[in-house]
Amino acid sequence: MGSKLLMRLSLVIVVVIGAIWLSFFKPTKLGLDLKGGVYVVLEAVPDEGVTLDDAAMNRLIEVLDRRINGLGVAESLVQKAGSNRVIIELPGISNTEDAIKMIGKTALLEFKLENPDGTLGETLLTGGALKKADVSYDNLGRPQIQFEMNQEGAVRFAEITRNNIGRKLAITLDGKVQTAPMINSEIPSGNGVITGNYTVEEAKATATLLNAGALPVKAEIVETRTVGASLGDESIAQSKQAGVFAMMLIGVFMIVFYRLPGIVADIALVIFGLITFGCLNFIDATLTLPGIAGLILSAGMAVDANVIIFERIRNYHQSEQATYRMGNTVRNAIDAGFSKGFVAIFDSNLTTLIITVILFTFGTGPVKGFAVTLTIGTLASMFTAITITKIILLTFITVFKLNRPELFGVRGKTACK
Repeated sequence: MGSKLLMRLSLVIVVVIGAIWLSFFKPTKLGLDLKGGVYVVLEAVPDEGVTLDDAAMNRLIEVLDRRINGLGVAESLVQKAGSNRVIIELPGISNTEDAIKMIGKTALLEFKLENPDGTLGETLLTGGALKKADVSYDNLGRPQIQFEMNQEGAVRFAEITRNNIGRKLAITLDGKVQTAPMINSEIPSGNGVITGNYTVEEAKATATLLNAGALPVKAEIVETRTVGASLGDESIAQSKQAGVFAMMLIGVFMIVFYRLPGIVADIALVIFGLITFGCLNFIDATLTLPGIAGLILSAGMAVDANVIIFERIRNYHQSEQATYRMGNTVRNAIDAGFSKGFVAIFDSNLTTLIITVILFTFGTGPVKGFAVTLTIGTLASMFTAITITKIILLTFITVFKLNRPELFGVRGKTACK
């Protein structure tokens, strides 16, 4: 074995080891359709004094993203759909009703003075001045929400409490009074508590909402859908079954029609799967049913690339020019096959990549997931077909001396020596 081939084979081994580690030792993120959970569509609606432009929608997405992170939901998805809608996917969540309520809640915190007749005055301070909010407990062990203002908010809070000693300061959340303590003295620190008949879960949820901030625009829930975990498990099982069945059929087909190159193609197909899953895990991509469809499609493209190359090798073997050329060898046929097949493979995969870029740019949700997996799968199929297949094939004919033309499906007097 030449030093150049040995170096390439070592590179393949390193790539395979890395792909195995990423595929099996780093957990794959599963999407809503595979793991189960909640699917919510929010629609921003016009409100007085609020413009529904891209900046407002981006702020809405940021706030929703912070809320969901506060819920502790892994592999969640928050993305814009159209001009005024936001799609939210919460895989693996169990308490769906509370999650939906929390997503759609405005969470507008306001500080207002209470008038002698019990009515509330104008808003003096909002939750935008909060630095953070946490759950704490009073002397009786009852949950309450402790808040801290930012620097600007603390100055304003001190001014309000200094100028209104002896009056009640109502703290409202979405227009509902949570607490209305009497102002006994100035509060220069900007710290305070919100008391009420909270359970621990309610206090935590409210603190999460306050930390995330109020929704910058009014949003209404227009669609909710719950996917059961059992349905996700069924989808995974069916996908695995279909994948194994397809791999077996492809493996048998390649071996019957192409002999030794078919065996190499089957090995390369396994490596393709490892590389693709490894890359998906490396970029923390979320696997969905459309994503699985993209993987299966790219696997077919990987096999198609090998078919193109092997047919070029066989044609070279069987051509009259190759048969009688002085010094014609199997190695020459392999080099010619890969050289002639490269252009066709590159062109077909390039057109696929152009389509995936368009799908990712203009698509949403599952379409983007399909585009991501198909892109990674297409690049992996090119790498395995053009590079790894050739290295393994050359290793077989160089190290194991498997260079008889019959092993390449060539028969009769046209078989080259």
